[in-house]
Amino acid sequence: MTQTTGLLVDPVAAVDLAITSRMSVRAFTPSEVPRHVLAHLLAVASRAPSGTNTQPWKVYVLQGASRAELVAKVCAAHDALRADPGLAEQYQEDYGYYPDTWVSPYMERRRENGWGLYGLLGIGKGDKEKMHFQHQRNFHFFNAPVGLMFTMDRVMGRGSLLDYGMFLQSLMVAARAHGLHSCPQAAWNTFARIIKPHIGAGADELLVCGMALGYADLSDTVNTLHTPRVAVNEFTKWLD
Repeated sequence: MTQTTGLLVDPVAAVDLAITSRMSVRAFTPSEVPRHVLAHLLAVASRAPSGTNTQPWKVYVLQGASRAELVAKVCAAHDALRADPGLAEQYQEDYGYYPDTWVSPYMERRRENGWGLYGLLGIGKGDKEKMHFQHQRNFHFFNAPVGLMFTMDRVMGRGSLLDYGMFLQSLMVAARAHGLHSCPQAAWNTFARIIKPHIGAGADELLVCGMALGYADLSDTVNTLHTPRVAVNEFTKWLD
């Protein structure tokens, strides 16, 4: 047991709780997050492992005007893309996050997640207007006061994406320890050609993902969604 601010804290329970209480929050309060807190979280996350200590992560923090301007740009592009699907050729991800072809059991899990969210929000199958609106909430960072964009140099290999995943998880878990929540977002990747010039990222950088970060609005129904997890024995083979 360790003592923190006069209270006895079980470090095992604290770590477990930080991990298991992490969720993809889709509604935030407007409460600001101090810069020194963000800097601390990034410093903690930077202790994540990476192959031969390459530390491939590059982080861009958007707040205030820079955040608002990016939101406006990407929402406009998202609306234009809906009006003219032919514009899709202009908006390509820097790498394929999802598979080209979905197979079982991943397809079923994806559908369960999507319809679980839409069902909670009362969005019916085929209600394209509400679906578009809900998807566009990604591009408002779900109203979080802090938006983050993560890039890495294109020269790096696929292993660096594995390193990046550990960095992102470390950041999100550290955020929970400070009472903050987050939502990692691959949705932004489609609009890399807009985002990278806005944040000052070079053409030699690959947009890995975005992230919303702030204090969860626990009064919003959307944050009652808790996605299921496969039981350990279903994804583990014990070899004695």
